[in-house]
Amino acid sequence: MKWQGRRGSRNIEDRRRGGGAAAGIGGIGLLLVLAIGYFAGIDVTPLLEGQGGLSGGTQQELTEADRQAGDFVSVTLADTEQVWAKVFSEQVDGPYSPVTLVLYKGVTQSACGGASGATGPFYCPGDRKIYLDTAFFTTMQRQLGAHGDFAAAYVVAHEVAHHVQDELGILGEANRIRAQVSEAESNAISVRIELQADCYSGIWAREAAETLGSVEPGDLDEALNAARQIGDDTLQRNAGRVPMPHTFTHGSSAQRQSWFARGYETGDMRACDTFGTDRL
Repeated sequence: MKWQGRRGSRNIEDRRRGGGAAAGIGGIGLLLVLAIGYFAGIDVTPLLEGQGGLSGGTQQELTEADRQAGDFVSVTLADTEQVWAKVFSEQVDGPYSPVTLVLYKGVTQSACGGASGATGPFYCPGDRKIYLDTAFFTTMQRQLGAHGDFAAAYVVAHEVAHHVQDELGILGEANRIRAQVSEAESNAISVRIELQADCYSGIWAREAAETLGSVEPGDLDEALNAARQIGDDTLQRNAGRVPMPHTFTHGSSAQRQSWFARGYETGDMRACDTFGTDRL
């Protein structure tokens, strides 16, 4: 992905010089717990607290890797702003309002509650912000086998896609229904939310290739591999569990790849209607 030296976004809120760091579980063990916790839909914060906790209030120096990751996210976010402004002007009756992305290191607070490595990257409708600890990119590469900068960009694009859903009123309505149904039904709706976000991510990738010229050979393979590695069935299997579809919250590997590819191939938001189909 061609990103070095390109324009960054002004909608970055960088909190990385303050806040806490996860302690207790060391190195690879911590990354594995966080990855499994996030993608299996399990809050592993109590496990971290039991190992020494999520400490707060420490000032942290940014490493060169931190700075580079922050620059990368800023450029990727700027790309999403340009892409969705264009897509909205062509396909939506109304302008696109860019999302703010919060970079943090360790722990921070959001309108949706505490954010930590245990929660993973997420979009909070309460304050309309994305929360991202760039250490998650390390988790993707070392523990999930999702390598490459375009795989990391896919994660950013996916969370921006949730903001797009919020802009369109889709996310609020889906979450309203989820609060009124059984856990299994709520999970099924969550899968449709996530697969639509994957499809929107595919639209972003198509526009990044055609309009921005930032996509290089192999980039799409990186995104599709990331989608496969973070499918619910693959994560459950890698955690030593038998995949249980009724517990899925993000969709299977095949579904995630398929909907990303659909967005990329069509570039049409109407093709991303996961709520209007019986075949996911």
